[in-house]
Amino acid sequence: MLKELNHKPHDQLAEILAPEMARVDALIRERMRSENAPRIPEVTAHLVNAGGKRLRPLLTLATAALCGYKGPYHIHLAATVEFIHTATLLHDDVVDESGQRRGRPTANLLWDNKSSILVGDYLFSRAFQLMVETNSLRVLDILANASATIAEGEVLQLTAAQDISTSEDTYLKVVRGKTAALFSAATEVGGVIAGASQVHVESLYCYGDALGIAFQIVDDLLDVTGDSEKTGKNIGDDFRERKLTLPFIKAIAKANEEERRFWIRTIEKGEQIDGDLEQALSLLQSHGAIEATRKDAMEWAQKAQDSLSNLPEHPLRTLLSNLSVYVVERLT
Repeated sequence: MLKELNHKPHDQLAEILAPEMARVDALIRERMRSENAPRIPEVTAHLVNAGGKRLRPLLTLATAALCGYKGPYHIHLAATVEFIHTATLLHDDVVDESGQRRGRPTANLLWDNKSSILVGDYLFSRAFQLMVETNSLRVLDILANASATIAEGEVLQLTAAQDISTSEDTYLKVVRGKTAALFSAATEVGGVIAGASQVHVESLYCYGDALGIAFQIVDDLLDVTGDSEKTGKNIGDDFRERKLTLPFIKAIAKANEEERRFWIRTIEKGEQIDGDLEQALSLLQSHGAIEATRKDAMEWAQKAQDSLSNLPEHPLRTLLSNLSVYVVERLT
C-alpha cells in the first residue's frame, strides 16, 4: 500500500542530480538561441524559467543513473524531453486558449498565438537534432513515437471534447497520449542509453506510463479540488473549457435525466451561466466521483511502484518509488 511521505522525493532527486541538471540547463540555453529570431529564446525562456518541477528530464537522468550509465548522452536526452514538453505546452495553451500557466501569463497571451505555435515547432526541431546526436536509432524511435502519440492524444481529446458519452476508456487513451507518453519515453530512454536489459527497460517504461497516468488524474482532480494559489490554475477551468476529465465522466455515468440535461447544456452546448460551476462540483461530490477518481490515481501510483520491483537495489530506485506517492500527495 502507498505510504505517506514526510518529504518530497522530487526535491531529493533534484538535489542528487543537480550537477547533471545544470548541464541540461546549459544545453537547453545553448540550443534555444537564435541569432535570426530573438523571439524564440524570449518565448522559450518565459516557459522554461517559470519554475516548473522539470520532472521529465529528471526522470531520464535518474533512470540512466539507476542503470549505471557513464556516458554523456543522458544530458542530450533529458534536454530533448524538456524541449518536447515545452513545445507541447506552447501548443496546448493556444488550443485551450489558456491565459495562465504556473501562476504566470501564458506565452500566447504575452506575445500571440502565431509566436507560440512557431516557437513550439522550433523546439520540436531542436529536440530531434538532440536525439540524432545520441547515435541511437532505438532512442530516436522511442522519442519520435512519443511525439506522434502526444499529438494523437491531443487530437483525440479534441474530438472527444464536449461529448458526454465519452467513456473512461477513451479518457485513458487521451491521457496515455497527451501525458503518459512522454513520461514513459523519458524513463525508457534512460534505460536504453545505459544498455539495460530488455526486462529492465520494459519495467522503466511501465513505471513512466503508470506515473504519467497518475500525474494527469491528479491534475484533473486539482482542477476541481485544488487551491488556485498553489496550482497556478483557476479552479474549474476544465468545466469552463468543457473538457470531460475523469471526475466529470464518472459523475455523468451516474446522472439521472435532470442531471444529464444539465451536462448537455453546460458541456455539449456550452450554455453556462452563473452558479453552474458550483452545481457541477456539487454533482461530483454527490455521486462520489471525486473520491472514486482519487482511488484511481492511487491505484496507478501503486502500479508505478510495483513496476520498479525487479530493478536493481539503488537509492534512486527508492526515490522513484517514493515519487509516485508524492504525485498523489499533491491532493492533500
